[in-house]
Amino acid sequence: MAGLSDVELDALVEQAVVDAYGEDEQLTAFHAVIGDALAVPFRTTVLGMEVTVTGIDLLPGSGIVAVCARGRHRQAVGILDLPLPTPPPAGAEWIAALRHWAP
Repeated sequence: MAGLSDVELDALVEQAVVDAYGEDEQLTAFHAVIGDALAVPFRTTVLGMEVTVTGIDLLPGSGIVAVCARGRHRQAVGILDLPLPTPPPAGAEWIAALRHWAP
């Protein structure tokens, strides 16, 4: 999502956290926005293995994670550490906004 300017990212951040106070509420707000906007499932590569991102979750101590599946195996990967495919799925701009917001 390198195509978004700081002004565009600031606007997305403001839209996501408009009614959220404090970091915890803001992270929860981002989880809700990304959950609503990100088009899943989609395929990507994690550690050289093709996986399917089936959804996202908010895990205590881990933050927002992508739920990745390969066969019967499941693994949570931090959403900011998730390599996105080219082209990225619809809604990926919210991940860029989260990265812009993250301390």
